[in-house]
Amino acid sequence: MQDKWTLFQKFLITEQSQINITDFLINSAVLIVLTIILEVTYRKCAKSLSNRKIFSANFLMLAFTTMLIITIVKSSLALALGLVGALSIVRFRAAIKEPEELTYLFFTISVGLGLGANQRYVVIVGAVVMLAIIWIRYFLGKKSDHQNLFLTISSNEPDKLQLSHIKKVVENCVQSADLKRYDENPGLIETAYLIEINNTQELEVLKNEIKKINNSARITFIDNKTY
Repeated sequence: MQDKWTLFQKFLITEQSQINITDFLINSAVLIVLTIILEVTYRKCAKSLSNRKIFSANFLMLAFTTMLIITIVKSSLALALGLVGALSIVRFRAAIKEPEELTYLFFTISVGLGLGANQRYVVIVGAVVMLAIIWIRYFLGKKSDHQNLFLTISSNEPDKLQLSHIKKVVENCVQSADLKRYDENPGLIETAYLIEINNTQELEVLKNEIKKINNSARITFIDNKTY
């Protein structure tokens, strides 16, 4: 039994496959090109509220680190077991505010994993298909004026502009409306809606209808997405 255990230990120490430097350099070049394209895609097409330029600057380092780890670990069973032990100790925490950020991080990691496993052609084809889908959806979305907006309507004359008036106008002028906040006191009335519109003409109609009821009313539209 002791001899078998000794033999297994020797296997863990000596069992290694040689890393092909040429393949590694080619994979590195492919990774750099794909991550740069991914960075540009994220900055242009993403709708997250965070600073997209700063966030996307991490893609190259993340992908390259993943590829380097997989390339080294796959050459040795001992290193693979050591990596499992290391990851059970170290915790990686990142403040991911939106699901879109997480999906781009997974995409970046998958590129590094695939190239680290030397699956170059699969990674290239997969990345091209995914990037094509993102850009097609981006251009299709630009052709439409469909938006989600925060609408705020306020007036210093609560007797002239009541909630029932505002609700009727908003529901008649936009595709959908969801009341988020309502404040009223003797000198002020203020409402906040999350609205969905098909085109900007609906905003003009809504504004005119509110002004007909109370010309001094203040109206604010804020896009709840950053393009």
